[in-house]
Amino acid sequence: MSKKSPTEFLDNVIGKPVIVKLNSGVKYQGILACLDGYMNIALEQTEEYVNGQLKNKYGDAFIRGNNGIHLLNS
Repeated sequence: MSKKSPTEFLDNVIGKPVIVKLNSGVKYQGILACLDGYMNIALEQTEEYVNGQLKNKYGDAFIRGNNGIHLLNS
């Protein structure tokens, strides 16, 4: 397994499915459209999961980076 820098990881996941987990425990799953230097994230085809259950579906979603997020490649 090769090590990648955070920048390389982010470059490789743009346009791909990701899971974004907030400090609150809420998870958003969708296609990573873009992100900025503040880790603000734009997702497409977004699904919101609360306690592991699907709660809402959104076409597009914007998540502010100050929500203490984890970004996972799904």
